[in-house]
Amino acid sequence: MVGADTAWILVATALVLFMSLPGLALFYGGLVRARNVLSVFMHVYAIACLMSVLWLVVGYSIAFGDGGAIWGGLGKMFLSGVTADSLSGTLPEILFFAFQMTFAIITPALIVGAYVERISFGFVLLFSSLWMILCYAPVTHWIWGGGFLADGGIFGEVGTRDFAGGIVVHETAGLAAIIIAVMLGRRKVDTKPPHNPGYVMIGASMLWVGWFGFNGGSQLAADGGAAMAITVTHISAATASLTWAIWERVKYGKASLVGIVTGTIAGLASITPASGFVGPVEALIIGAIAGILCQEAVNLMRNKLRIDDTLDVFAVHGVGGIFGTIMIAAFGAGSWAAQLGALAIVGVFTTVVTIALVVICRALVGLRVDEESEQRGLDITAHGESAYDHNS
Repeated sequence: MVGADTAWILVATALVLFMSLPGLALFYGGLVRARNVLSVFMHVYAIACLMSVLWLVVGYSIAFGDGGAIWGGLGKMFLSGVTADSLSGTLPEILFFAFQMTFAIITPALIVGAYVERISFGFVLLFSSLWMILCYAPVTHWIWGGGFLADGGIFGEVGTRDFAGGIVVHETAGLAAIIIAVMLGRRKVDTKPPHNPGYVMIGASMLWVGWFGFNGGSQLAADGGAAMAITVTHISAATASLTWAIWERVKYGKASLVGIVTGTIAGLASITPASGFVGPVEALIIGAIAGILCQEAVNLMRNKLRIDDTLDVFAVHGVGGIFGTIMIAAFGAGSWAAQLGALAIVGVFTTVVTIALVVICRALVGLRVDEESEQRGLDITAHGESAYDHNS
């Protein structure tokens, strides 16, 4: 099965990159005003390029090096000692590196949704770089790299259960998103409906397909476990889409396209940590709850707390990932102490690191654009380009 495992993870690596480029870019790009769509594309694309290089330089070493319980050390910087013949389990280590690199790309890219339409491009690049190295990579080591939250760590033989990133990806990105949104402040221009719901649907569909690599690939083998992870991922996404649409119809009288596909993402985020530990019925339950829970979280953030997390990163990804992590314990597939403890530890760490990095990056390169640039749109003012000939 070694050859089959390698072949599957090669495909899964491409699928996870496909989630960011172009999936997430289109999903986010369609949700903003027409004068900001290219800036969103630029943010996601530039993050993908920059995180790839930084993962090679130091990120992979911190996350999966042999340094100890807290971090992996610097022994694998620039893939030192890794050759085409090196193995990580049954896989070539260079393939494991590439697969994990795609996770290091999409996690800071998810945060983009919190600050679109008003952020300094320099801040995006500097913050994303430091955050991936100082927040994402250490948390990855703690849970997936044999660190203190993994099996045999502080929670005993059965450590934290996070199959594909409910904590490592979605909690960290969701918390960082809401922190930046609060520190950045609300948009000064009138918000408008998504300029291209078609982009949103296409992007969400690409994310759905790519998520099979995200969750199924996390099995790191071509076997029944991967097949089950893909199946429960699909069931949760489909169910959450329906419950979001139904709940929206009940509350507002209409079910929207943007709503149903946002429900899809909520179902995908929620099943992510549990996808290697539950079956189809549990996935049905997770998805059914996620579609309503995340929609209510959106309403809370937007309308009651008045936090301008522009594209609802925390309400969908953060809440979904945290919910799915808790459901692992609820279904008896993990311990309550390990699941809740890891959520708390990672939550505090992410909050402290994110606040510190926002303060530092704001002092070095600035945080948000001026009001005129925000009004005219970042496509022209930051990048000198326009997606459309007309203004909207």
